[in-house]
Amino acid sequence: MASKYVNILPANGRKLLNGLVFSLLLPCLIFSQLGQAITWEKMLEWWFIPANVVLGSISGSIIGYITASIVRPPYPYFKFTIVQIGIGNIGNVPLVLIAALCRDTSNPFSDTCSTNGTAYISFGQWVGAIILYTYVFHMLAPPPEGTFDIVEETLPIKSPSDGDTTGQVPLLTHDEQEEEEEQKHEEVVETNTNSSRKSKIIEILIFLYEKLNLKQLLHPPIIASVLAMFLGAIPFLKNQIFESGGPLFFFTDSCTILGDAMIPCILLALGGNLINGPGSSKLGFRTTAAIIFARLVLVPPAGLGIVTLADKLGFLPDGDKMFRFVLLLQHTMPTSVLAGAVANLRGCGREAAAVLFWVHIFAVFSMAGWIVLYLNILF
Repeated sequence: MASKYVNILPANGRKLLNGLVFSLLLPCLIFSQLGQAITWEKMLEWWFIPANVVLGSISGSIIGYITASIVRPPYPYFKFTIVQIGIGNIGNVPLVLIAALCRDTSNPFSDTCSTNGTAYISFGQWVGAIILYTYVFHMLAPPPEGTFDIVEETLPIKSPSDGDTTGQVPLLTHDEQEEEEEQKHEEVVETNTNSSRKSKIIEILIFLYEKLNLKQLLHPPIIASVLAMFLGAIPFLKNQIFESGGPLFFFTDSCTILGDAMIPCILLALGGNLINGPGSSKLGFRTTAAIIFARLVLVPPAGLGIVTLADKLGFLPDGDKMFRFVLLLQHTMPTSVLAGAVANLRGCGREAAAVLFWVHIFAVFSMAGWIVLYLNILF
């Protein structure tokens, strides 16, 4: 529908649909499902879900580093390759899979399959967002040249020869330079003396706000997750908002209705985002194939080992198959779509679009195989 032949979802329509999904439908689904399932005791019991996201990002990045060291992607896409292998989609695609699996009445999980599955996935999304807008944002920083569009024929600027004195005459004499440095030093000392402790604290907070990209962290799905955990963990507020007899349950009911529309809309949005296809990527066949193989074939076994070890050490709730299944899914997903959005923001969106296109095509087959294996292990 997004192709130029049908053109039902043009670029502006896809932008509006993406905004609708990530700003309204997805937060409503997270708020209604997570708020109903969460309690303070469960938050303590589910601590390994965010830890699993962090461990998955670390193990995936290690595999990505090894793969990039072997394949040697073209400059400056070494860190880009690590990110595309190490950061998986822990939110959108797992929600779709859980919804499809739980819709079948013969599913091997309990009657609370959909509610618990969505709650488990939503509980780990806030950690994934922090990783995206801190670690991924830093890793995808442009090279020293300032852009990813580097022409191979470009040569470094030749330094002037020994006999060429052009541009080597100093603008200030040595005495003038020393005098100017002393004046600057006195101004800095005076400024530091007059500045109050309060202004220093404000400057530090502003610095941390800019460096940690806190504005990027506070997007609607994360706000919905934090709000659902806060309200659901307090029994009085939970009874007022999330229980069917509560006076504010109409708000949760409205969010549930809107959240039901998230799955079909997010599938349309995901397909529309991949309309550009492989494009004119500079990665080359070797690097692209290595990213696909590492992300879909090498990362899941590492995740299976992490979850199995955690189960042996007693970190996981006893007898909760859905909990383990969600943990395994977090290691099995294709490359994160939001990582592609960050890559587009940093100037390498064309290569990210090509990787997302091919990874999602092959993920249809890899995810089916891994899910069958996980169900055989769990049951």
